[in-house]
Amino acid sequence: MKFYDCTTAPSPRRVRIFLSEKGISVPTVQVDLRDGEQFTPAFRAINPDCTVPVLELDNGTTITDILAICRYFEELNPDPPLMGQNAEERAVIASWLRRIEWDGCYAAMDMFRNSTPGLKGRALPGPEPYEQIPALAERGRARVQHFFAWLDARLADNEFICGLRFTVADISAMVAVDFSGWAKLKAPESMTHLQRWHAAVSARPSAKA
Repeated sequence: MKFYDCTTAPSPRRVRIFLSEKGISVPTVQVDLRDGEQFTPAFRAINPDCTVPVLELDNGTTITDILAICRYFEELNPDPPLMGQNAEERAVIASWLRRIEWDGCYAAMDMFRNSTPGLKGRALPGPEPYEQIPALAERGRARVQHFFAWLDARLADNEFICGLRFTVADISAMVAVDFSGWAKLKAPESMTHLQRWHAAVSARPSAKA
């Protein structure tokens, strides 16, 4: 089994945190995204979409979706539960995850990839060249600000996003908040519920994975 990673990219970080919470260690191969290693024939043979993360199983099967990789390990290692213990919990977590990805992760990606000079011609991850659209960067910035406000309100009455227990939803939201900060948009200090939660999840050992 191999996990194809890039330590500077937010997407594989979500999986690394998940694995750390589970206490799982997987042999890792670093892919140099900055140098364009993801576009080489060798890596295209592993993932034609030219993205990380990728989990390659012992039988050669490859899994290229973040949450699908997490689901694989959750099924094999159910404790601690990070994706729910029953039908209701799994559905609630999946629902919040969808919103976090749409309003947080994708919005931050739009903001970053459509404004960073080094990503000209690469406004979307993957093999196809797409030009940057400045208006999408501005829209992404506005969406991230709304995401911060939603997150702050959600956390006013909840220790974690889905209630009393840390889940994969918190992992995804933390990475979205951190990535937004790296892209020079940080949550206001006045959002005290978000700041309290972010300090708590960032203090977990897995956050450094």
